[in-house]
Amino acid sequence: MAEFVGAVDQGTTSTRFMIFDHSGNEVGRHQLEHEQILPQAGWVEHDPVEIWERTSSVLQSALNKTGLSASDLVALGITNQRETAVVWDKRTGRPLYNAIVWQDTRTDRIASALEREGKGDVIRQKAGLPPATYFSGGKIQWILENVEGAREAAESGNAIFGNTDTWLLWNLTGGKDGGVHVTDPTNASRTMLMNLETLDWDDELLGFFNIPRSMLPEIKPSSSPDPYGLTLANGPLGGEVRITGDLGDQQAATVGQVCFAPGEAKNTYGTGNFMLLNTGTELVRSKAGLLTTVCYKFGDSAPVYALEGSIAVTGSAVQWLRDQLGIISGASQSEALARQVEDNGGVYFVPAFSGLFAPYWRSDARGAIVGLSRFNTNAHLARATLEAICYQSRDVAEAMEKDSGVVLEVLKVDGGVTANELCMQIQADVLGVPVSRPVVAETTALGAAYAAGLAVGFWKNTDELRANWNESKRWSPQWSDEQRTTGYERWKKAVTRTLDWVDVD
Repeated sequence: MAEFVGAVDQGTTSTRFMIFDHSGNEVGRHQLEHEQILPQAGWVEHDPVEIWERTSSVLQSALNKTGLSASDLVALGITNQRETAVVWDKRTGRPLYNAIVWQDTRTDRIASALEREGKGDVIRQKAGLPPATYFSGGKIQWILENVEGAREAAESGNAIFGNTDTWLLWNLTGGKDGGVHVTDPTNASRTMLMNLETLDWDDELLGFFNIPRSMLPEIKPSSSPDPYGLTLANGPLGGEVRITGDLGDQQAATVGQVCFAPGEAKNTYGTGNFMLLNTGTELVRSKAGLLTTVCYKFGDSAPVYALEGSIAVTGSAVQWLRDQLGIISGASQSEALARQVEDNGGVYFVPAFSGLFAPYWRSDARGAIVGLSRFNTNAHLARATLEAICYQSRDVAEAMEKDSGVVLEVLKVDGGVTANELCMQIQADVLGVPVSRPVVAETTALGAAYAAGLAVGFWKNTDELRANWNESKRWSPQWSDEQRTTGYERWKKAVTRTLDWVDVD
């Protein structure tokens, strides 16, 4: 009898497959990184074929390590890096171009033109998003305009698009030999092409980007007893498993953190940071620089919406210390290095490598380290990097309070950076509220598993999921009000130094 649920978590830097039991405990996992392709300044790409190969490997390896087989899985869920755009030929299964990653800024002129032509307000109203390099629509347009043969292939119906969830679903269910071309509303709501009220592709928005409707996947609920498809018996799982859950990674983490009631919020610390506030079935349109997005849609129930604050560079700033500067040998070393000093020594680091996302939305911004003196060391820079993660989260928390009137009483956190206990203490200090980490910190994969398991009755309802949530650790604020106020004022001053650096037409 099948007793477990599997979840593919296809992220920005790696892909993992995790297996969970009925109590939401991790039974097994395997994870592999993939290459970050950086052709020129501001461009970030992935090889979709490599991502599929890594996915196949982690599926097989996790089952092998646990001694389980496909028949032990009641269902499979998928979660993914959102906005990263893949365009491929459905006849051959070959990508027309590398995946253009959500961090990529090459579409800044497309986004600026939309704003200049007065289309920005229409996109905000219909899609809940500002015109920005972040989202998929501009990336599809760029591929159609710049890759030889792409426009013709799209017009003839041969070129199709998907975020990485769609790419994996298509390959898992047969690829060019009958693979399903589907997505869910959480991913579709990150394209600038879906109408938030109808949960369908919008012809006016498609016209803004000159994208043929035939390229786009069918939008199905995030959790559905009617499977998106079955894995292939001769595929990487080695058997047929129902795929019944699909959520963008940040919405999956919200589900994994059991934020099912309006007013509940979580913050995920990964490559970037993403804070989501459940607003229930009400569409709350942001006036403070946040995104309005679909939180999830379970079966035939009404969609649940969220306000989101998206921060482009947080955990990847720590990777930058490792890979580009070489001042640490691993991400975990950032904590030990930062602990060598009591404070940031006056140094503030604003890692606006991809411009600034919420709540600023400034594609003209670039990273800056300010306040340096001869006194400062690499330890101060490490500390400033951790503080940057936390100050950017405060920017978003304050915007959420303005939009919703909800004052944070505690911040639920998850993701890889939460293993850095100094960073979590700084987060509590910067916000002035307790920070709570669950026992299962990888809530993105857990949320995808929950969506898949709910669909098939493995879990009866969300109350059963709430019973699975347990706190691992809580950090309480230690800074004085004066420390908190002074630090935040200096952070905001540092942010101003990053603006107007790149000329955007």
